[in-house]
Amino acid sequence: MIVFNKLWETMKKKGISTYSLREKSGIDSKTVRRLKANENIETKTLDKLCSALNCKIEDIIEYIEE
Repeated sequence: MIVFNKLWETMKKKGISTYSLREKSGIDSKTVRRLKANENIETKTLDKLCSALNCKIEDIIEYIEE
């Protein structure tokens, strides 16, 4: 299972709110809801998140074996 717990940790470390993330990355509130629920998102969204947060993919997602 892919989870986005690291995304929230990275945002907290960098002092970035959900609103700021939406503004910087161009994602919408529906996508933020999907991230919070650990639902599927597109790879282009991951690219936008990494770019907005200036981080690597492993800083925002993690695979946890079920």
